Amino acid sequence: MIEKRVRFAPSPTGAIHIGNIRTALFNYLFSRSEEAKLVLRIEDTDLGRSSKDFEELIFKELKWLGIEWDEGPDKPGDYGPYRQSERLSIYHKYAQKLLEEGKAYRCYCTPEELDEDRKISVANGDIPRYSGRCRNLTKEQEEKYIKEGRKPAIRFIIPNDVTIAFNDMIKGMIEIKSDTLGGDMIIVKSDGMPTYNFAVVIDDTLMKISHVIRGEDHIYNTPKQILIYKALGFDLPQFAHAPLILGQDRTKLSKRHGNTYIGQYREMGYLPEAMFNFLALLSWSPGDNEELMTKDEIIAKFNFKNIHKANPVFDIDKLNWINQQYIQKSSIERIVDLSIPYLKKAGYIDEVDDILYNWLKELIMLYKEGLHYIAEIPEKTKMFFTNELHYDNILKENILSSPACKKVLKEFKIEMEALNEVSQQTAKTMLKTLQKKTGVKGKEFFMPVRFALTGEGHGPELVKIIPLLGKEKIINRLEKALNLID
Repeated sequence: MIEKRVRFAPSPTGAIHIGNIRTALFNYLFSRSEEAKLVLRIEDTDLGRSSKDFEELIFKELKWLGIEWDEGPDKPGDYGPYRQSERLSIYHKYAQKLLEEGKAYRCYCTPEELDEDRKISVANGDIPRYSGRCRNLTKEQEEKYIKEGRKPAIRFIIPNDVTIAFNDMIKGMIEIKSDTLGGDMIIVKSDGMPTYNFAVVIDDTLMKISHVIRGEDHIYNTPKQILIYKALGFDLPQFAHAPLILGQDRTKLSKRHGNTYIGQYREMGYLPEAMFNFLALLSWSPGDNEELMTKDEIIAKFNFKNIHKANPVFDIDKLNWINQQYIQKSSIERIVDLSIPYLKKAGYIDEVDDILYNWLKELIMLYKEGLHYIAEIPEKTKMFFTNELHYDNILKENILSSPACKKVLKEFKIEMEALNEVSQQTAKTMLKTLQKKTGVKGKEFFMPVRFALTGEGHGPELVKIIPLLGKEKIINRLEKALNLID
């Protein structure tokens, strides 16, 4: 029985896109649900744009999300090297084989000649295509081009009027005519670097990849690759092309839709298990309408038959809801630990000792249930760290102008000054006493107090806010609010 092997093969040319990370996730879920091996291969033949920093970022994002691989640059196996830049001699060997068998040829065309070919094709109502002008060069013509200093690329011969068919695991049977592929394709560029469609065939074959799972934007590449597989006498893997993720306007997900790189969500404080859960549901469903699932539950339920053909929409509201559920389920200690870097960056805190940590636990507990992501914490809690509140003018007019406002705040200040200890219990007792003393109750009582202490018209319970603000800060805010009335 053939061992099942899949691969995720990103290019280290930038931050990793949501669509790519979803592809990685589908490969991972397939590998774990089918007891297959997952290979991480770095496709870094674009020397001008590839960098080690981006490669490290790929490792970081995958590990953050909880995607582990079995073989890769950092996990040597039997089929390495796992960086394409370290496999150039392998590609050249197979390119030479195609040259010797007459299935490829050297192309000396200049950029100007290639541009002319494209213009002629379009003028004739065809797709842009290569004319094949170098396919049958004589030895003398080649020698002339070499003397001129032209460096050849290697082109693979695309047969005319052939139908390439393959049965996609998601899309079903797909047929593409060879005449739509743009003519003979370059497999090795003039600088000696292999092109994607050539290198990927060699790598997938030599690395024993049995299932190629990738985005549907690669469907047009698949027939080109199939022709190379067959020309080299390689067995075909099974192909699966997952539908592309769309923005909420149902166009291809791009920067104009907001954050499209996985690291942006990590930096905003989305929980990895929530993102894992959310991404798994883009094009796949467990079949039982369950939406909140652990990693192990998703793996146990995952089946390629349940991947939908329709393009999923990246719904930020759905992601926020899922992340909110995971935050609620997390321990307060975890959320505090995740919040501390954001509070430090905002300049609210420095070093955290036990006293401050326990205070932060009480503070963040007030907002934990309503958090969509951790980066919201500084904005939600800023009133506890600032010495100056900026009162909303509309609230100021509506609340401070009420007949009972001044009376309530003056009595509140007197009671607060007399308190020796500020706790939830003393705050609760004080608020009850003040309502009896002033004869003001309900909204008429609580709104002026809330506004004076927080500058806001709604928020956590006052009995929880008061101890966290502390006596000194509360008295200062009451004085400021009373001055606004006077």
